[in-house]
Amino acid sequence: MQHHPENDEQYKGLVVNEGVENLPQINPYATFRRKKRVLTAEEYVKGILDGNITLLSQAVTLVESSLEEDQRIAQKVIEQCLPYSGNSVRVGITGVPGAGKSTFIEALGMELCKQGHKLAVLAIDPSSERSKGSILGDKTRMNELSATDNAFIRPSPSAGSLGGVARKTRETIVLCEAAGYDTILVETVGVGQSETAAHSMVDFFLLLQVTGTGDELQGIKRGIMEMADGIAINKCDGSNVEKAQAAKVSFKNALALFPPTESGWQPYAETCSSVEKTGIDKVWEMIETYVSYAKHNKYFDHRRTQQSKYWMYETINERLLNGFYKHPEMERLIEDEERKVLQNKVSSFIAAHRLLDEYTSRIQRR
Repeated sequence: MQHHPENDEQYKGLVVNEGVENLPQINPYATFRRKKRVLTAEEYVKGILDGNITLLSQAVTLVESSLEEDQRIAQKVIEQCLPYSGNSVRVGITGVPGAGKSTFIEALGMELCKQGHKLAVLAIDPSSERSKGSILGDKTRMNELSATDNAFIRPSPSAGSLGGVARKTRETIVLCEAAGYDTILVETVGVGQSETAAHSMVDFFLLLQVTGTGDELQGIKRGIMEMADGIAINKCDGSNVEKAQAAKVSFKNALALFPPTESGWQPYAETCSSVEKTGIDKVWEMIETYVSYAKHNKYFDHRRTQQSKYWMYETINERLLNGFYKHPEMERLIEDEERKVLQNKVSSFIAAHRLLDEYTSRIQRR
């Protein structure tokens, strides 16, 4: 042991421990986990078809991942699950902020689970500004539904382009249907273009509205009203019942002024209370009536075919955009042309043509 001069008698009251020689480099009490084995696409598919929630969740995580290896496996899983998909009713739910979408979804979800349905809720959540991940707010608000065996709730981070998030949501629908979920609810954040994206992947598009906030039609975009296959006026309880009934009449009159829908269906409104659990069955009855109507006149299959074509072109557009902007040799050229545009040395259109021509030529030389 090393002698410390501080321990000499002349330094009274000062004691220095001798310490320990040859300290171990590794904590002997630490436990080490083996590296998790990477599952094959076939193993994921088998687990999904068997209704394994854990493997379904892991497969959805692969779909949402931006890693090339994860995407390669995810696309194989989706391709093999595709023949087992399509046997569900897909419902999109949107509404103004404060309309009570999460409370409504939980009330509707509990009603469907009691009827014996298997329900998947895919919520496109606002992203955390720090982690860029999902805040998971919707899942924490659906306490009762999230504890139900027949329900699968999956909030999705909306970091990145809306098109990218929507595409992943559509692919998640395929996995959920293959896992045996016969009802899919897709909730939007209710702002921007997310309603259009949701509309392009569901069979029935429900607009959730709340009364008692002044002009009932104020703030509702005409485009969203035209997309809606039905309207549910939420919070029809207490002193708000009469206002909700009046709003129902207002929406009925407004919907009658719109051009006929492609399906021939005439949208209408129902009132409900997510808190008192009243009128929820009427809203679901409206959805079932529409599905029966659309299947009878063949519009149901037509709409899904059109949606598949739409997402094929959306995926092409997204791939082209990513390939252009993320091309390592193009980044510098884009900055150069941008600087020239800002300095009024070249027009925006000429700069765009130059960049696209250069990108095309580089692709052809590869």
